[in-house]
Amino acid sequence: MQKRAYFKANWLAYLFIAPQLLIIFVFFYWPASQAMYWAFTLEQPFGGGNQWVGLDNFKAVFSDETYWASIWRSIVFAVLSTGLAMSLALVLALFADRQLRGYRFFRVGMIWPYAIAAPAAALAFRFLFNPQSGVFAYLNTLSPGLWNPALSGVDAMTAIIITQAWKQVSYSFIFFLAGLQSIPRSLIEAGSMDGARVMRRMVDLQLPLLAPTIFFLLVINMTDSFTDSFGIVDILTEGGPARATELMVYKIYVDGFQGLDYSGAAAQSLVLMGLVILMTFFQFRFIERRVHYT
Repeated sequence: MQKRAYFKANWLAYLFIAPQLLIIFVFFYWPASQAMYWAFTLEQPFGGGNQWVGLDNFKAVFSDETYWASIWRSIVFAVLSTGLAMSLALVLALFADRQLRGYRFFRVGMIWPYAIAAPAAALAFRFLFNPQSGVFAYLNTLSPGLWNPALSGVDAMTAIIITQAWKQVSYSFIFFLAGLQSIPRSLIEAGSMDGARVMRRMVDLQLPLLAPTIFFLLVINMTDSFTDSFGIVDILTEGGPARATELMVYKIYVDGFQGLDYSGAAAQSLVLMGLVILMTFFQFRFIERRVHYT
């Protein structure tokens, strides 16, 4: 029988959690409250007070065609990068789970990219995607103009999608591998004895049992694609060419810090937050009902 421990000195518990609560308040709640206030006021770029304007900032945002274009680009970017990352992570997790040759390397090495910051990853891929050196320079000699992210919006979007997917693969790999290893081996062996080949066992046995993991990673990776892509865009393309890679999160930076439109940027940040909440609600409302946890 376990006994529950009680501590009479409650001040000690408050002392332990005080630093964490302070950090959350200073870096999360306070900036969020300021953004909500600025979204309904007209802030002066260099100080000097503000003026209450109500919903005027949101009207200006939604009447801007370039903002609607950034929403569409963000959705395409999130869907493609998430789909690519989860597909690759699932394949690698299946290799590691089957203990094929080199599985130990995949199991350990695939975790490392998750520790790399997005700007550092983008800097590495900026050299890899350089059209004037490396493999892409060779391809451009075979077909001039085949690859040039500085001039082609499709190439630039492809570059940031691949970079974002590379960042997400390791995170998804960890959960997929854990999910595969939680499946009873007796179930897989029974399917093998019944004559089911590798692909059939994966489709009929492993994927249905991985449904909760797939749903969790879908929500996390989609949210991450909307909110944590700034460093990749800023280093790789800076939103170009011709705003072809100007996602919602990067447009907030451009309008707020370069255009000094703090109120408009604050309104855009609330729209982004609302879009992420709406997307998450849609996933839980219409996708989770297809997930079986038992």
